[in-house]
Amino acid sequence: MEQQRNNMIHFGRELTGHLDAVMSREWLVTNGLGGYAMGSISGARTRRYHSLLTASLQPPTQRTLMVAGLDAWIDINGRRSPLVTHEWAAGVVLPDGYRHLESFHLDGTIPTFVWTLGDVQIVQRIWMAHGRNTTYITYTYTRGASNVRLVIKPLCAYRDHHTVTKGGYPVDVRLAADSPWPSGQMLTVRADNDRATVPPRSVHILTSLGNMTPAPEWWWSFHLAQEKKRGMDNQEDLFSAATISAELALHDTLALAFTIEDEPPDGWQAALQAERERQDALLRQAALDDAPPWIRQLGLAADQFVVTREIGSASGTSVLAGYPWFSDWGRDTMIALPGLTLAVGRQDEAAAVLRTFARYVDRGMLPNRFPDEGRAPEYNTADATLWYFQAVRALAQQAGPDHPAVRELYPVLIDILEWHVKGTRFNIGCDTSDGLLYAGEAGLQLTWMDAKIDDWVVTPRVGKPVEINALWANALRIVADLAAHYGDRAAAERFGQMAERAHASFGARFWYSGGYLYDVIDGPEGDDPTLRPNQIFAVSLPIDLLDERKARAVVDICARELVTSYGLRSLAPDETDYVGHYGGDRLQRDSCYHQGTVWSWLLGPFVSAHYKVYRDADVAYSYLKPLADHLKSHGLGTLSEIFDGDPPHTPRGAIAQAWSVAEVLRVWRELEAALAPTDLQEAVRIGV
Repeated sequence: MEQQRNNMIHFGRELTGHLDAVMSREWLVTNGLGGYAMGSISGARTRRYHSLLTASLQPPTQRTLMVAGLDAWIDINGRRSPLVTHEWAAGVVLPDGYRHLESFHLDGTIPTFVWTLGDVQIVQRIWMAHGRNTTYITYTYTRGASNVRLVIKPLCAYRDHHTVTKGGYPVDVRLAADSPWPSGQMLTVRADNDRATVPPRSVHILTSLGNMTPAPEWWWSFHLAQEKKRGMDNQEDLFSAATISAELALHDTLALAFTIEDEPPDGWQAALQAERERQDALLRQAALDDAPPWIRQLGLAADQFVVTREIGSASGTSVLAGYPWFSDWGRDTMIALPGLTLAVGRQDEAAAVLRTFARYVDRGMLPNRFPDEGRAPEYNTADATLWYFQAVRALAQQAGPDHPAVRELYPVLIDILEWHVKGTRFNIGCDTSDGLLYAGEAGLQLTWMDAKIDDWVVTPRVGKPVEINALWANALRIVADLAAHYGDRAAAERFGQMAERAHASFGARFWYSGGYLYDVIDGPEGDDPTLRPNQIFAVSLPIDLLDERKARAVVDICARELVTSYGLRSLAPDETDYVGHYGGDRLQRDSCYHQGTVWSWLLGPFVSAHYKVYRDADVAYSYLKPLADHLKSHGLGTLSEIFDGDPPHTPRGAIAQAWSVAEVLRVWRELEAALAPTDLQEAVRIGV
């Protein structure tokens, strides 16, 4: 009998029978290496990233799409019906297998599809082996009295996951004499795509039963609807590698595995049990038993972003900024680290990430981004390094300042400050006239508002940005406090004095007569009073930089002008450059990325700031509640990167974003102890 576990995300025919609904909701599974599988619950591929195996050849980069999807059909007493949906460039949706999808749910993070045709019920699951570039798919015949045969064709490719496949290149398909799975078969597929960015690698296809017949054939002109909306190439070709045919008796399971590993994959039963046990262990470690179901779901989602990073012959730990297209970014990693690790009981991973990034500190700066192609890191950021101090502080606060990693990283923090005092790349340095931090030069984007189109920096923010200086004052105080604890009196006195000066200058210089904080001061065109959310960090960060009246005013104006159901607008609607809809080609999208688009990660600092000034945990938590519904509307069981600035705030961008998930978990932990027990119990009871 099929058991449903932890099914916070569940849909029935009220949704599965509607094409738009099943095309717009996407599932995601990952492997801890940067590899992933993802798709729409309709089965139709709407993005170039939709796949059943995108392998990470140099973790967590060089992500290469190997298996794009399946063409799956079921024969019941001789009648053939689809268990798949395809959309073609001609504008046709054919076949329309989504009509046979009775329900969909997440079993933890495992996508589970229940297909019904008359008395026949087939349950399909998809998951990846953690730490392996291996995907499993199972079809289990759970109900019925009919003769059932499945006919499946794997649709393959070999390309960088950012591109699309243009067909016609040679493909070698060979059936192995033996299979590591008893009663099954194994096929090896090797494509010679001269457009691929990495040398050819073979993918092995294994079945648990039935027959597999090599039958390489190009299928032309699939349509990728989401790519069309993004103004990208939206037509793709794929090759069918083989035909898999299996007769199923009641309770039989046809299992498939796609892998690039040299070692044979575990059997599907052991692999499924291992993944379920791993997810159960994560939830136990997270200690979220008393949290609402949607927060527990995010506890599992957090794990999807923590990945291995190869450092020469060694391995470190990093954080992917988002799926499907982001690699690991220094800024995103440090902002997300407390929520993705410390809030869910993963101190060891937090320390590992901090140590990994310490190895890349150069001239007092953390990398901004590790390119997906595996090239050298880029350092164009003024804030990633300052967020590093917040991440170290979070570890010290939870584990104590004598934690080995905190002590080990203390000299790194000192070195970073020294570089910022004397000046480092991109005109980043401490202004001796006021003790604040200046950053920027023409043609560069150094803050999190980093959209750049060719030579045009959309929001340059050259000068002294408000959040950069809130982070700077906090960084100085963090090091001064650590120095005092470690008995480093000279450093404690020096950086303590610098912190006090930066604090005083911040309060005196950033207040705007309009009743909030300047976004940037001392810029090329003077001080910038544009109403943006960056000022919220002056209240949310640990060190109080404003008096009570001004702190409350900042929270209030952000609440009135910037807060939405899913995050904060990046620009107030009354500002001249405000754009309420995010979409179109790259120029249109990037030009409005930080000009009104809603960012869900900003809800975390806003809630922290609101609670700090009002001390009402229930009201603060109420700002998070709408995100519980969002877990069912875009990337299932996770949180999106961005949303439209205008209602109804349609989700956009990456379907799963690390700092979006992390900031909710971080601030949930912050509020947890203060939430009234009766309100918390009610939240758990109704699922929000």
